[in-house]
Amino acid sequence: MATTQTPLHSFTPADPVGRGFREAVGDAIDAFLTARGPELAAIGPELDLTLGLARDFTGGGKRLRPAFCWWGHVAAAGAPSDPDALVRAAASLDLLHVSALVHDDVMDGSDTRRGLPAAHRQYQALHEQRAGRGSSEAFGRAGAILLGDLLVMWSEQMYARSGLDLAALERGRPVLEAMRTEVTCGQVLDVVAQSAPASADLADALATANRVVEFKTNRYTVQRPLQLGAALAGGSDELLAHLADFASPLGRAFQFRDDVLGVFGDVERTGKPAGDDLREGKRTVLVAHALAGSSPTAAAELDEMLGNPGLDEGQIDRAREIITASGALAAVERTIRDGYQQALAALERADVTDDGRTALAALADACINRDY
Repeated sequence: MATTQTPLHSFTPADPVGRGFREAVGDAIDAFLTARGPELAAIGPELDLTLGLARDFTGGGKRLRPAFCWWGHVAAAGAPSDPDALVRAAASLDLLHVSALVHDDVMDGSDTRRGLPAAHRQYQALHEQRAGRGSSEAFGRAGAILLGDLLVMWSEQMYARSGLDLAALERGRPVLEAMRTEVTCGQVLDVVAQSAPASADLADALATANRVVEFKTNRYTVQRPLQLGAALAGGSDELLAHLADFASPLGRAFQFRDDVLGVFGDVERTGKPAGDDLREGKRTVLVAHALAGSSPTAAAELDEMLGNPGLDEGQIDRAREIITASGALAAVERTIRDGYQQALAALERADVTDDGRTALAALADACINRDY
């Protein structure tokens, strides 16, 4: 099996998701997809776009999920005996992640992802270029759904063929299975929340938003990848519980940062137009605070904007004004900082290696102090 091209000694706890780590993950994914090329070519040229999109959308990103997996192993037991195999197992999480992004873009009707036209838009364009029969939009959605399904299957295949010994893979499998279930169910919660009438009760709205965040983001972005790495290393149930104490407030704070960037972010950094969360009607903690903290007139105006795909830049700017004036932005920033501090306090209590502690503290900072 091919090995990663980046020297693994370039992984340092103080820079746990640095260039060397990101390149090693990218190399592992590229090698896996290259190996799939002949399989798809034997089926037919219709799969060329599918493989190309898989490459495009897995070719970048923050690589946080693989990083939490790798450093979870280090936190539990130090450096792995087979670093190449662990990189491949960790990299499989980004195939799962991109599958969720592809499906998410279909559900939200998003036009872009990572600075590129979203997968369903590219399939739609193919249909239009060849003057295909039927709806180009329906064709685009179907193609993207199937791409996302294929990436889910490939993530399992990459994990199983990573080269880790069978005992380690089986230790990690319950965590990985829980992760897949939780992110999918978290998506269901998100869809239900977006379609529900706005709640005038802040506590109720926050409870709903936080439940979505717990399962759609925390478990899938921080907690399960971290526990997977520790389980692969043979970490105890007690250690996995302590890592969850660190991960839960951090994962929520990570999503709250995403919520802020979804309204106030720079498209050049985030790869998605700022305001898309408003167009998609996402019932975030930021929106919950804004609706509760605004005057009845302003709250009704904001509520009317939510879920309107045709919002123009002037309306987005007005929504930002309402959110800021309500105190919602300041409240969410406080919540982010509180979650960060809670995570660091839990990390101090955890029985982990020194390198693991350093790396997880640095990853916590990378989750919170970012503009993309």
